[in-house]
Amino acid sequence: HTHIHTCINIVFSAQGRFAQKLLNDLMENYSNALRPVEDTDEALNVTLQITLSQIKDMDERNQVLTTYLWVRQIWHDAYLCWDKDEYDGLEVIRIPGNLVWRPDIVLYNNADEEDSSGPPDTNVVLRYNGEITWDSPAITKSSCRVDVSYFPFDSQECNLTFGSWTYNGNQVDITMGMEGGDLSDFVENVEWECHGMPAVKNVIMYGCCSDPYPDITYTVLLKRRSSFYIFNLLLPCFLISFLAPLGFYLPADSGEKVSLGVTVLLALTVFQLMVAESMPPSESVPLIGKYYIATMTMITASTSLTIFIMNIHFCGAEAKPVPHWAKVLIIDYMSKIFFVYEVGENCTTAESDRGPLFSEDPLASLERDGELSIPEKLNGYTYDHGNGYLNGVAYHHDNSYMVRNIEYIANCFREQRAHQAKGAEWKKVAKVMDRFFMWVFFIMVFLMSILVMAKAT
Repeated sequence: HTHIHTCINIVFSAQGRFAQKLLNDLMENYSNALRPVEDTDEALNVTLQITLSQIKDMDERNQVLTTYLWVRQIWHDAYLCWDKDEYDGLEVIRIPGNLVWRPDIVLYNNADEEDSSGPPDTNVVLRYNGEITWDSPAITKSSCRVDVSYFPFDSQECNLTFGSWTYNGNQVDITMGMEGGDLSDFVENVEWECHGMPAVKNVIMYGCCSDPYPDITYTVLLKRRSSFYIFNLLLPCFLISFLAPLGFYLPADSGEKVSLGVTVLLALTVFQLMVAESMPPSESVPLIGKYYIATMTMITASTSLTIFIMNIHFCGAEAKPVPHWAKVLIIDYMSKIFFVYEVGENCTTAESDRGPLFSEDPLASLERDGELSIPEKLNGYTYDHGNGYLNGVAYHHDNSYMVRNIEYIANCFREQRAHQAKGAEWKKVAKVMDRFFMWVFFIMVFLMSILVMAKAT
């Protein structure tokens, strides 16, 4: 065992000496400033391969995508070849990247203001045939056109365009190592799903130069995970919007109908501001923003209608009588359709099932028989204190004052009852309109929610 261990140490020592000798021989007359080709008219082929490791952040407001990439570049250096037999079969060495020429491939749509140093100086792998492989990690911030029209059910396509900054296509030609980005080591993001990373090669003629400039554009296909926004933004709005129709069901005498509408409107305004802070200021309004605006408009309309209906409810005796068309349409027909009970009536007891307050109307009993008026009947049936029986003639003059008072009281009762009937009619009109608008707004809330879900899918 000791002999084998000693032999292994001798072999490694020999390879170490040969590696040092190889490095000295390769770098003796080598310059990393010039493109390593034997013919200057020949283009140097660089193979680019991108591995997407992680999506760190998507800033919708500033439209910047932050990603963690592994960038692999492979090219052939004509001046860094050797015969492996002369160096004890040494095929591969790893040397610092700044010792060799490297292509200046950069991210064209870079949006990072702070980091301008480029990729880190990692080692390169050098093979005996002159093939150089350079693997480097990179955290990139790329500009991305974000379309939030269907937020939070949106999908985004962000481009990562790589190309040489100074060399044209006749000097350095870029080819794709794979048909797209490698997602085998992708770390899942909590907010975004990555559905692919296709790549395409473009050859562009810029206005400044007549030479072609090739680049490779990787398109990151992202789909937002919407469950977080459904539970934190959509569902509260959906529940709050159902309070708007219930404002019509609230009794007008409670005095809280308008307060409920204003409170709901303020709550929705808070959620709308939360959405607006995270969205970019663009002409395309997000889907959830449209839903909020539609709900706020509906609540504003319901509050305005509530104020109008409360004015009808509190129409007193001084108001005009209810028009005939309103009696027929609202009181006769719509009240039966929407199951509106009489004002002050128990919700579970029909009017016909309840007995009257008096067994017989006192005023009606006085005028039921004959054509005599109330004063004539009272004058004919005055009471004789002395004899203890009714006398039709006695005390006529003495009781005339009492008869006029009774007639006045009866007239007051009639007027009061007429005024109460007029006010009750207006209250019933208001109650029927409340019930009508409650169902209309319930249907509107339901249809708006269905429309949002349909557009989302």
